[in-house]
Amino acid sequence: MKAIVVEQTGGPGVMRLLEGEDPGPRPGQVAVRVAAAGVNFIDTYHRSGAYPVPLPFTPGLEGGGTVVAVGEGVDQFGPGDEVAWAQVPGSYADIVVGKESDFVPVPPLVSLETAAAVMLQGLTAHYLCNTVHPVAEGETVIVHAAAGGVGLLLTQMVKYKGGKVIGTVSTDAKAELARSNGCDHVLFYEDFGEKAREITGGEGVAAVFDGVGKDTFDESLASLGRRGTMALFGQASGPVPKFDPQVLNTLGSLTLTRPKLGDFTATREEYLQRTAEVFQLIEDNNLHVRVGDTFRLDEAAEAHQALESRKTTGKLLLIP
Repeated sequence: MKAIVVEQTGGPGVMRLLEGEDPGPRPGQVAVRVAAAGVNFIDTYHRSGAYPVPLPFTPGLEGGGTVVAVGEGVDQFGPGDEVAWAQVPGSYADIVVGKESDFVPVPPLVSLETAAAVMLQGLTAHYLCNTVHPVAEGETVIVHAAAGGVGLLLTQMVKYKGGKVIGTVSTDAKAELARSNGCDHVLFYEDFGEKAREITGGEGVAAVFDGVGKDTFDESLASLGRRGTMALFGQASGPVPKFDPQVLNTLGSLTLTRPKLGDFTATREEYLQRTAEVFQLIEDNNLHVRVGDTFRLDEAAEAHQALESRKTTGKLLLIP
């Protein structure tokens, strides 16, 4: 098998394509030939050492592919089944092996590339607007990085639920994409909080979905209305500094949460339910998945450079 390997943390150049033996599945495991692997910010955090993992390792958590072998005791999947996954370490490879419970079936009307592009970010968008803050019809929320992978999907889901979206972007091209994707209002980051309050008649927004982090945090809090929710689910601009929770009281009894996907797919039942609902939205043409660019497996460094430049839109995929 071929896989990207990180032997020491650092910049994108530390990723190398190496060949090794196919490990095959052990009891309770499934081996999958990878059709596409998703590229996500968390992969860059692992590569850089911001989120430490034991060395050496193969990056990547997400993908779609076809089962090639199953271990003893596996009864949900068999060779030839098309599956997807959101959190299987080592996905930057042509073969990935994980527990049976790591994988979900991909319905016939959803391509493997689409499935790979929607698992981590689509499930993130789903839990944010359905569980962290269940968006009600008529509510206005802010979606940061509205032209990014999560932002594009989250905007569509909020609109499907009847909410209104103020999307933030960094360029004119991203503004055009966010607007065409359904954002009711598109703002650049400068003074977005004040402008959001103007849009809402001074009331503030019901929720802010913030994957940017340090650069947007303070103004995001200030844009919230009374008892609003701040969902900080990423840190593309860096981690948020130490914070006095009394600010939440002062600004109107706000709720601040720092969620992660694993806690919202913690049971097999919840994992299957969320993925089934996301795939159903795709099948019904209520969720359109945009793949911004694709890279060969040996171009993983270029994919990370593109993602970290924050000049990309939609999803980036590696195609083994």
